[in-house]
Amino acid sequence: MRIPRGALLRSRVVDDPSDVLRSVLDEELTGYVVFEPQDAILLGEATRGVVTFEDGIPVLAYDTEQEQGGRDGLEGFAVTGPNRVAVHAVDAAALSDAHETMEFRVPPGEPARVLAGDEQLAAETTDAAPESRREEGRSQSAVEAFLADEAAIDAIRSEARDEARARAAAWGLDDVLEDSGQET
Repeated sequence: MRIPRGALLRSRVVDDPSDVLRSVLDEELTGYVVFEPQDAILLGEATRGVVTFEDGIPVLAYDTEQEQGGRDGLEGFAVTGPNRVAVHAVDAAALSDAHETMEFRVPPGEPARVLAGDEQLAAETTDAAPESRREEGRSQSAVEAFLADEAAIDAIRSEARDEARARAAAWGLDDVLEDSGQET
């Protein structure tokens, strides 16, 4: 994946990445932001994270030190404290090839959630995203995922029946249960 060099719009040190993410959303930036966490600033390390945007909506994330993309890439440069940020504008056509790199893609609200811990901004960003991207990253709750797993539910039911039969036999009540599996 290659991201073309963009026109530098601004570069500064910020305490809260949500400030930058909100301004990029409000400006509907197409381009990228380079995040350089405080440890890199203070220790002279090469840690940098890049998040690309299309019309203000995050598309890709990449951690240059860990060479990881997507959510794992975001987590690599998600630190508390100041970040040096550089905001670059790039033509959408120049980013189109990079934006097809699926393993580096992030759901629209994920940078706000991971980098800034800002659920409100994550929701606003997701709501502002094109319809085709809104469902990215909206995972089912644990309960919804469990209820959707019919095999797991059937296994639990079967285990519960077996346990009920064993307890009924232990208590001398096995004549109450029918072998057909129906309750009486």
